[in-house]
Amino acid sequence: MALRVKAVERLLKFTNKPNDPGVYRYVMKPEMYSTLTQAKVIKEAALRSGVSQGVMKACWDAAGEVIKAWATEGHSVALPGLGSMRFGLRSKAVENVNDVKTSLISSRRIIFTPSVDLKDELAKTAVQITCYDRDGKEVKRVTSTDEGNVEDPENTSPQTTSPQPSPDGEGAGQTEGGDSGNQGSGDNGGGGGTDNSGGNMD
Repeated sequence: MALRVKAVERLLKFTNKPNDPGVYRYVMKPEMYSTLTQAKVIKEAALRSGVSQGVMKACWDAAGEVIKAWATEGHSVALPGLGSMRFGLRSKAVENVNDVKTSLISSRRIIFTPSVDLKDELAKTAVQITCYDRDGKEVKRVTSTDEGNVEDPENTSPQTTSPQPSPDGEGAGQTEGGDSGNQGSGDNGGGGGTDNSGGNMD
C-alpha cells in the first residue's frame, strides 16, 4: 500500500501587482480517490467480521448515535481502531469577565485525535510522488524516503514553514499551529482566537 501524491508545476504569484511575473514551483497534494459510501463500508465490514450486513448496519447506526450523544455532552469519545473525537469551540479572548458572552464564539469544531496504531500505520506507509510539468506532462516519479512524521493534533508547539500560495489555494508550504484545547492562538495558520475544546459557554 502507498499514498499517491501529485507534484504539479504551477505559476505562483505573491503579490497582486499586474507586472508580477510570478515563479514556477512544484506544488504537492494528495491524489484523491472516490468517496466510499456508508453502504460500501458496511458491506466490507460485514464480510470481514462474518456477520450479516443488517446486523452490521444496526451496530454502525447505534455506535454513531452513541458517539454523537456523548460527544455533544462534552466527552472525548473513542472511535474503535481509529482514535477519539470531541467537540470544541473557537472563540475570541477578552480581558474583562463582563465581556464574556456567546457572541465571542466564532465556530464550533470537531476535533479528531488519531490512535497510536493509526499514526504508526500512516508513518510506515510509503508515499509515491508523480511529478507533472506546467504542460501536464509526467516528468518524474519518486518514492518517499522521509522520516514518516505524523502531525499530532495534541501537540501545541507551532511548527512553521514559509507559505507558498497557489492559484487553487493549495500551498507548497503551510503554516501550522497547535490544535488542542485551551490555547491562545489558532491552528492551521493561526488566528487570535482561543480554542476551548469540549467546553461549554452559556
